[in-house]
Amino acid sequence: MGRRTFTGSGVGGIQETQQMLDFCGEHGIVADIEMTSFEKLDEAWDRVVNGDVKYRFVLDTKTL
Repeated sequence: MGRRTFTGSGVGGIQETQQMLDFCGEHGIVADIEMTSFEKLDEAWDRVVNGDVKYRFVLDTKTL
């Protein structure tokens, strides 16, 4: 096939994603996250490397 590639996703498109978000909203299903700032990004990364993260980190863009 030369240098052509074909990619896709098995998780659905925009409509399916919206349906999932609507379902979660109706049933109170939320993601467990740990918010961190850009100032603490190095500390957060060290915790990721050390396996000391219970939830996923989310960077607070207000701290830019």
